[in-house]
Amino acid sequence: MRVNQPSNQIKLTNVSVVRLKKGGKRFEIACYKNKVQEWRNGVESNIDDVLQISNIFVNVSKGEVAKANDLEKAFGTSNTNEIVKEILKKGEVQVGEKEREHDITSLRKELATLVAEKCVEPSTQRPYPVGMIEKAMTEAGYSVKTNKTAKSQVSECIKLLQTSSNLPIQRARMRVRVTVPTKDGKRLREHILEGAEQVEEEETGQAEWDVVMLIDPGQFRVINELLQKECKGKGRMETLTFAATGQAN
Repeated sequence: MRVNQPSNQIKLTNVSVVRLKKGGKRFEIACYKNKVQEWRNGVESNIDDVLQISNIFVNVSKGEVAKANDLEKAFGTSNTNEIVKEILKKGEVQVGEKEREHDITSLRKELATLVAEKCVEPSTQRPYPVGMIEKAMTEAGYSVKTNKTAKSQVSECIKLLQTSSNLPIQRARMRVRVTVPTKDGKRLREHILEGAEQVEEEETGQAEWDVVMLIDPGQFRVINELLQKECKGKGRMETLTFAATGQAN
């Protein structure tokens, strides 16, 4: 015996839902996961490629389709295409619990990897394994922000690890060489060395002043801009290594 499903119910699985509340009611559309952002960024222009199904729902998970008179009352039009565009543009993307957990885990791993690349153990100047950084993030109570990229959270995460975890950690230092004409070296030496945490080599010749030093990465731009401004193209700065590479005792 065939059982007919109510005509206003459509079952969908593995969908990304975009939800918009308007006129006191909730409206949802079922989309392909990666297509919503592409449409919002202008990469995708064909709505048919964004939607899994063209219906507008009250509840996608229950398969409840919105009534035509509710749509017209809320949006002021019966044009389904225009309504879908508004929901796509203004709606909130709903993420399933398993998908959310997976995204958070992936973002956390990416952030821990970036922190491990940029930091070292102070006494040995050796990098930490990513797993150790992740444990320190948990200890410090760092919660990744899903609305931000991992890269944009690195500085905040490092600061929290330094203040709220038991892991001794510091930013890896850049080893750079600065070379300028000797007359400029005499004039700018003090300003250039202000940005150094450690001077490894320094030599003053007849033509050039040369220094190799360790700096915080944030000082690179400061020193480089000083050279460009003061040396008229005759000063140069090169990165020798990024992470400090001192050997463990």
